[in-house]
Amino acid sequence: MRLEEEISSHKFSSNYHRATVNILYTYGWLTNVLRQRLDNHDITLQQYNILRILRGQFPNPATVNLLRERMLDKMSDASRIVERLYKKGLLSRFTNEKDRRAVDIFITQKGLDLLKELDQEMDMDEVLKENINGEEAGLLSDLLDKFRG
Repeated sequence: MRLEEEISSHKFSSNYHRATVNILYTYGWLTNVLRQRLDNHDITLQQYNILRILRGQFPNPATVNLLRERMLDKMSDASRIVERLYKKGLLSRFTNEKDRRAVDIFITQKGLDLLKELDQEMDMDEVLKENINGEEAGLLSDLLDKFRG
């Protein structure tokens, strides 16, 4: 469905304005799709993102600073998210042997098991394939890269 129909508005000052609104609207739509998939597992998108980063680092540790750098949502409070995941038993924390001020963060087996379960649920191929083909998905991704400069 076209953006104008979705938001019941046809008033855009330019194609740039329309594109900006469309990106924001689509971000909200996609976020809702992903949130619905995570709700059954009592996990947020930001928590899921941190677990995926930790899985990518495994078996090496991560630090809060590394997590902050790699997170998709740069405005998230990585320390608070780590604490919540720790309380759920999805990660472990240890004082770094070389630098007592640093904390090494590892994904636990419980966290790895949860991600394995979520891998299929979070696969966006079927959602995107409903409306665009693989070539168009590549073009969209390239245009978004170009848009960010």
